[in-house]
Amino acid sequence: MEFFRIINKQVTESDLQKNIYPENIEKFADSMFYIEAKNHDFLGGTIWGEFLMSYSKINGGVRFTLLSCPNAFAWTITTGFPPDKDKIVLHCTINRIQISTEFIEEINEFLDEWETGLANQF
Repeated sequence: MEFFRIINKQVTESDLQKNIYPENIEKFADSMFYIEAKNHDFLGGTIWGEFLMSYSKINGGVRFTLLSCPNAFAWTITTGFPPDKDKIVLHCTINRIQISTEFIEEINEFLDEWETGLANQF
């Protein structure tokens, strides 16, 4: 499943990559926190518990992935590409085609936090 949010802020790829990184994720999402580096990845907390996570700079912005999540939960924060090239695009995916209403609500709460954090920080 896919989830999108469009944040009405004009930033550059470089802005996103310089300002969003594992050690400061709590600035963007109240329920998230950085615990410690683990080789090239990091251990962090979410509303669903602690996970081994990856962070990558990608074309247009950044990507986070919950590596130890059975739902393959990942989200990107990008700019410069569709669906809205002039705004921040928050895109989340999981590897399921059907999930509970409760999980959909939790994902939306997660995205609400990121949307608010991105709007406030940029």
